[in-house]
Amino acid sequence: MATPLLDKVEDESAASPYITVTLRIRRFNPEISDESRWEDFSIEIDPKERVLDALHKIKWDVDGSLTFRRSCAHGICGSDAMRINGKNRLACKTLIKDITSIDKKTGAPKPITVEAIKGLTVLKDLIVDMDPFFQAYRDVMPFLVTSGNEPTRERLQSAEDRERFDDTTKCILCAACTSSCPVFWNDGQYFGPAAIVNAHRFIFDSRDEAGEQRLEILNDKDGVWRCRTTFNCTDACPRGIEVTKAIQEVKRALITRRF
Repeated sequence: MATPLLDKVEDESAASPYITVTLRIRRFNPEISDESRWEDFSIEIDPKERVLDALHKIKWDVDGSLTFRRSCAHGICGSDAMRINGKNRLACKTLIKDITSIDKKTGAPKPITVEAIKGLTVLKDLIVDMDPFFQAYRDVMPFLVTSGNEPTRERLQSAEDRERFDDTTKCILCAACTSSCPVFWNDGQYFGPAAIVNAHRFIFDSRDEAGEQRLEILNDKDGVWRCRTTFNCTDACPRGIEVTKAIQEVKRALITRRF
């Protein structure tokens, strides 16, 4: 006759939260081959855990050569942007249960596809060359420009003036928006949504004095007019920034010179 303690252990075992999922990862190692390939990894994981946890489990327990970026693991640093099931997401904010679907034929969970973001050169596995992305960011002068003497206290600003650009201060430079843009895919010379968002943040800052300079930079043939308003960038933003709206406001400022 089973003891109450053993019954409890058996009940807990029967109610295990773990499920078996397959991560189908696009691998690329230039030291081995010029071609990328898909590789499947089946692991047991709590569906309430994140894709980043699954990648850690694979790297630490299955294949240490798997390469990806991550840092804070809390959706703040933006390091782990990647394409998960065909959409740009942060691996640290994407729960397994939210992207797992069941194959009607087999009754088993469908594979979760993971690959590097598009439009930037893949260096290895899920890591891309971010230099062109950050160069576009630097080109729009993402810093406060003022004249006169340095103030003896903080530069004051009304709540209303701050609200004008508050949304675009949320950018974490993850590149999810820029690498979801079909214009950027076709021509990497386009500044891209993230650079325009960060220009917007200063163009509409009442304390800044370089709005005209930034507008002229974005008036370039590779600037804001390349946007085709597909809303991919807004859909991809993990911070909920209204990216397309910000781009349209920059276009309007270029036409009216009012900002």
